[in-house]
Amino acid sequence: MKIAIGSDHAGFEYKELIKKFLFSKNIEFTDFGTHSSDSVDYPDFAHPVANSVESQDSNFGILVCGSGNGVAITANKHKDIRAALCWTTELAELARQHNDANVLCLPARFVSIETAQDMVNAFLNTAFEGGRHSNRVSKITAGC
Repeated sequence: MKIAIGSDHAGFEYKELIKKFLFSKNIEFTDFGTHSSDSVDYPDFAHPVANSVESQDSNFGILVCGSGNGVAITANKHKDIRAALCWTTELAELARQHNDANVLCLPARFVSIETAQDMVNAFLNTAFEGGRHSNRVSKITAGC
C-alpha cells in the first residue's frame, strides 16, 4: 500500500505525526508538502495528492488542513477522486464502506491527533462493501 499525503500550514503538525504513524505501520508514503508551518495555499498540496491517487501512483491520499474543507473541495475537483471530510472514526469507516472514498481529509483544528490517527487506521483498513453502494458510487462522476 502506498499513501500520498499533504497538508497546508494548519495541518503541518498533524501531517508530520501521521507520517510517523504510517512509518510505524510500515506503510509507504509520499509527502507532497507543505514542509513547514509557514502560511501556504492548500490547493498547492491537495492537487498533487489527488493527482497521485487519480493516476494510481498511490492507493489512497490523506490531506490535512485547519477545517478539512478546503482540501476536500480541491481534491474532489479531480474526476476519479472521492475525498471524504471526516471527524470521527465511524465516518472514516463509512466513507470507505459506502462511498469507496480514496482520499481522507482531516480537520486538524477540530480533532485530536489520536482521533486523526484512529481515522487514518480505520480508513486504510476498511474495505468498500460494494453491493448496493456500487451503483451509487458509479453515479458520482456522471456528467464529468
